[in-house]
Order: sequence, then C-alpha cells, then structure tokens
Amino acid sequence: MFSYTIRRLGMLIPVLIGMTLIVFSIIHAIPGDPAQTILGTRATPEAIQSLHHALGLDKPWIVQYFHYLKDLLVGDLGTSIRTNAPISSEIWPHLAATMELSIIAMVIAIIIGVNAGILSAWKQNTVFDILIMVLALIGVSMPVFWLGLLEQWGFAIKLQWLPSIGRDDIRNAVDPITNFYLIDTLIQGRMDQFWTVIQHLILPAITLATIPMAIIARMTRSSMLEVMKSDYIRTAKAKGQRMSLIVYKHSLKNAFIPILTVIGLQTGLLLGGAILTETIFGWPGIGSYIYNAIQYRDYPVIQSGILVVAFFFVIINLIVDLLYGFFDPRIKYR
Repeated sequence: MFSYTIRRLGMLIPVLIGMTLIVFSIIHAIPGDPAQTILGTRATPEAIQSLHHALGLDKPWIVQYFHYLKDLLVGDLGTSIRTNAPISSEIWPHLAATMELSIIAMVIAIIIGVNAGILSAWKQNTVFDILIMVLALIGVSMPVFWLGLLEQWGFAIKLQWLPSIGRDDIRNAVDPITNFYLIDTLIQGRMDQFWTVIQHLILPAITLATIPMAIIARMTRSSMLEVMKSDYIRTAKAKGQRMSLIVYKHSLKNAFIPILTVIGLQTGLLLGGAILTETIFGWPGIGSYIYNAIQYRDYPVIQSGILVVAFFFVIINLIVDLLYGFFDPRIKYR
C-alpha cells in the first residue's frame, strides 16, 4: 500500500507539468492584450511596449513558460498583472471560500443522495422508488443558475428567511484566521457569527449540491440493486436478519466502490465548476477569482488558479484510489 501511494504521488508530477503546459498555451492564445487592458484604450504604443517589457510579455511564450515553471518549483505562483500582488497571498482566501462551500455541499449531497438511493433500491418499483427517481432526474436536468435565482426569490426576497449574497454580514464581518469562516468563528467563540455564516451557506450549498445529489442517488440505487441480488444477501434474509442491517452493513459496503468513484469525481467538479453558483450568490470563491482574471487578461492568475484546481482534482482522485482498498479488502495494491 505504501509503495503504491508513493508511485501514485510520483505520477502527479508529469500530470501537473502537462497541465501547466496546456493551460499556458491556451491562455496565451486568448485574444486581447493585458497591457492594453491595464493601461486603457488611450494608451500610447510606447507605454504599451514598455509595460510589455516590464511584464515579460515581449519574450517568446516558451521562455515565459519555463520562467513560470521555474517559479512554481520554489512555490512562487507569480504576481497578478492587475493588482501587482503575489498570487499566493491573494488566492488562498478565494480557494478557502470555495472549499468551504464545496465541502458543505458534498456533505449534503452524500447524506441525502446515498440514503435516497438506498431507499429507492429497498422499495424498488414502489411509489417511493418512482418519486425519488423523478426528483433525481429533475435535479440532474435543472440548470444551476435557475435554481439559485429561484431560491433567492423564494427564501431571501419573499420569505426573507435567509441572506441572498456573500459569506457573512458586512456589518459584523468575520475576522479571518484560516479563511474557513465556520472554523474561524468557532475558534474566536463567536456563535452569533457562526450562525450568520451558516445562514449564508445554506442557499448556495443546496444549489451546488443538487446535481451531485441526484447523480449519487441514481448511482447508489443502481449499485444497491445489483448487490442485493447476491447470494449472501439472500442468505442474510433467510437467517432473519433485520432489513436495515442487511442494507447498511452488508449491501452498502459492497456497493460503495462505484458510489465512491462518483463522489470523488463530483467533488473535483464542484471545486472547479462552482463559478455559476458563486456568481449568483456573490460568493468570493476561486471561480469568481479566475473569472475576474479572465476579464483583465491576468495570465498569471488564470494559470495559477486553474493549476490549483487541477492539483486538488488529482489529489481527490488519489484519495479515492486509496479508499478503494479500505471499502473493499479484495483490492490489493502491489
């Protein structure tokens, strides 16, 4: 197991290098001039050329790439063209915001999705099964931006139960320590702020959780139905064991491998695909950070943002691979 883990970690290096090369090439192919964007439409050609030289944009792209790669090896993500600030100090608050939102969303998706799939398989071909599968189909098909706007209209505007934008109350802002606001408020003992942060999380987390919740429910049902036809499940039923024990102890553990795969993929997609949810709810996450960088042609920020998201996606896949052996002892790594 240890040697397999080391080999998998070693495989991250060429994957990430390949990702940086692809992203760097594509980003530099985007039409537009960052110097022109920064200086404005009235900038003189001399000023634009001077800024090109200062930013290193007048060098061949391969030279720029190797310079960027060399900085990455020492942990330097570069400097933002727009703000002239180190990206490593700018990106973490945005990344923490997206991670906090994605973790809460996935917890909701896993708890509801897995249990809904189990109930659907348990009550196959009943009203419960049909209702859950119809709701799952609606959840997969429903546009995220439409659901988010609908929730804002219903719960924030009409009922006024929950806030519609932001991570906290600007009149009682959280003092960031780790930039995970739930943790920061608990560390500081501010239960009033903790409750406010939870209120701000509810709507975007539910919106973000809808699609993975539906996918997990459908995968859980499919996997559980296959396992529940096995001989050892029929034997457990013949012994008179409780159905809840058969479902959760015997069936779920053996059906969890494909479910775990879907959970891992959906978690990675949430980290990189939360931009619509973040835009609708004014959530200052990594998606919004990259989107603003695209508008200003801020190449270093775009490259670093995508690289960070790709890194976490690969790490999540690694964790999923390692968890296979925990849930299924038949899997042996050599």
